[in-house]
Amino acid sequence: MRPIPTRARALTAAAAVSLLAGAGATFVATDASAAAGCSAKYTVNQWSNGFTADVTVTNLGDAISGGWNVTWDFAGNQAITQGWNATVTQSGQHVTAVNPSWSTSVATNGSVNFGFQATYSGTNATPATLSLNGVACTGGTTTTSPTTSSSPTTSSSPTPSTSTSTSAKVDNPYAGAKGYVNPEWKAKADAETGGSRISSNPTAVWLDRIAAIEGVDGGMGLADHLDAALAQGAGYIQFVIYDLPGRDCAALASNGELGPTEIGRYKTEYIDPIAAIMSNAKYASLRIINVVEIDSLPNLITNTGSAAGATAACDVMKANGNYQTGIAYALNKLGALGNVYNYLDAAHHGWIGWDSNFAPTADLMYQTAVLSGSVSNVTGFITDTANYSALTEPYFTIGTTVNGTSVRQSSWVDWNQYVDELTFAQAFRTKLVSVGFPSTIGMLIDTSRNGWGGTARPTAASTSTDLNTFVNASRIDRRIHAGNWCNQSGAGLGERPTAAPASGIDAYVWAKPPGESDGSSTEIANDEGKGFDRMCDPTYTGNARNGNNLTGALANAPLSGHWFSAQFQQLMTNAYPPLS
Repeated sequence: MRPIPTRARALTAAAAVSLLAGAGATFVATDASAAAGCSAKYTVNQWSNGFTADVTVTNLGDAISGGWNVTWDFAGNQAITQGWNATVTQSGQHVTAVNPSWSTSVATNGSVNFGFQATYSGTNATPATLSLNGVACTGGTTTTSPTTSSSPTTSSSPTPSTSTSTSAKVDNPYAGAKGYVNPEWKAKADAETGGSRISSNPTAVWLDRIAAIEGVDGGMGLADHLDAALAQGAGYIQFVIYDLPGRDCAALASNGELGPTEIGRYKTEYIDPIAAIMSNAKYASLRIINVVEIDSLPNLITNTGSAAGATAACDVMKANGNYQTGIAYALNKLGALGNVYNYLDAAHHGWIGWDSNFAPTADLMYQTAVLSGSVSNVTGFITDTANYSALTEPYFTIGTTVNGTSVRQSSWVDWNQYVDELTFAQAFRTKLVSVGFPSTIGMLIDTSRNGWGGTARPTAASTSTDLNTFVNASRIDRRIHAGNWCNQSGAGLGERPTAAPASGIDAYVWAKPPGESDGSSTEIANDEGKGFDRMCDPTYTGNARNGNNLTGALANAPLSGHWFSAQFQQLMTNAYPPLS
């Protein structure tokens, strides 16, 4: 369920530098009419001959509708190669960034955010002035325009009326609360030899199609699970909200039922009924936790345009804006409920751990949260959902060197900035706060299948002086390639669900119920909208996203979400910490 791009480029001497006009001041401009004015922040992350830039412009004047543009002139010989969250064009030294179709309005004290990648030589000088719709952000104070907020937000849709207050929400919904055990998953686990050892752990319930709201094939629906949670005396219950139009545009195994343009059905037939059920007063004592639309926003960063992993389907979803529109709507409707906590999917280190993906993904998530009406609709983020990236690599870090050569240069790490999920999740949280999310956000890590125990688990760092031999012999993640995501051979259960296990981490969770398949090994006809993805075929020799390697997938797998007994048994055998 996870398309993962390989390194877009090798970064050398990377350094994060915040560059603002003058001596660290933000740009501010106003005109005599008090109808226009703006502040702008321009931040770069540069290396020897290239850089990425993050641009945030706050509108201090009257609300803007019907479109916006941001312009500036480079002082040097910078050349933009790609942009995101805006259409960025360059003519000589002059640059124009025009709003995407899904973001045409900017409220007073609201912000627009976009980024780009560029090359340069010599000095990478900061633009002297940025302008919003022709009004220069030139520095100084605003005397007759509205005062700018340190945490500006903008709304593309009105905040829904609700009688449920959000003020009572707790900082960490997992803390001090008992998790709901899905009786349907528990019954399947208990039916497996040895399954009772883990069947009482809380797992997420996947609402992966409209029919799942009422229950599929006589199974439990949303209200049934909420009622069962009350009966169990649970403090929290977890759902995966997962039915976007054009869902998972880079992985056929998890395609969904809604076509790319069916945003109306997503809102009225999927999100609205979910919100209506969750808002029932009888569930007010439950902390309802939603993992919102996995594999969506990161695809718009890594699998579109000229990227190595680009697909036509992802290009369509980026162009029509329905991923952002749908997620913003879900956050808005569900975030308004006082006992509901939304966690956006944030991919994993093997997907967005490179500099070229890291900041742009954070920017896109912030922009999407702003579109929902308020960033407070997001409680936090989840990484490694339904994936296999190791929680920690105990025998080397990103700072380890072999004969003076960084492990970043190994084939496995491939110039990534991270080697495991915990360090990535903590760093990504810091980045998310820096782009505008509140410091109260927390991270979740799906540890359902990233334990990598068993007899193949290394017990010490390698003594080899060859870089690739050292890394491959030392790493506990035994996948053939970090881009392999389907029913991985050798994987094991990871850390059991735990609240507040590390700094910035709200919980380790089992979002993907162990034993549920990632996708079928061969094509299987179905009425669930799920295609056959060759990344689930153990004989497939790969593509650009996994370095043209074998997939490492288990054979004889059923459709995604269906029970896969052989995988369940393997996960228990290779559990780490081991099962007793």
